Amino acid sequence: MKMKYTILYVNDVEASIQFYHHILGFPIKLRVESYVEFDTGEVTLSINSRQDVKEALGLPVPEAVSSSQTFEIGFVVDDVNETIASLKEKGVPVIKEPAKKPWGQTVSYVSDPDGHFIEICDAVS
Repeated sequence: MKMKYTILYVNDVEASIQFYHHILGFPIKLRVESYVEFDTGEVTLSINSRQDVKEALGLPVPEAVSSSQTFEIGFVVDDVNETIASLKEKGVPVIKEPAKKPWGQTVSYVSDPDGHFIEICDAVS
């Protein structure tokens, strides 16, 4: 078994495209109506509208963003401080400022338009 992709259910597909494509810079691999795939490396990050998932797949997707996040997605960068400074300039909400962890990794958190936690970190030393 090998992980191939992650799909985030979003309220506003265009706002998510703005965030993942225009702000974070991930190329769009595929778009079919509300379903969009971004090229993030070995694992594809996808989005789909909550409404489309409910209608097309019949999954019981909640209407709005949950106030309790249960997962995060993470992206490794060369310089966490520089990346966070750049994201701040673009208006991305920073949840946790960069901090050096006991295991030697620098980690920070931002959120996407739907409130999904996005970890921005450097490679473990």
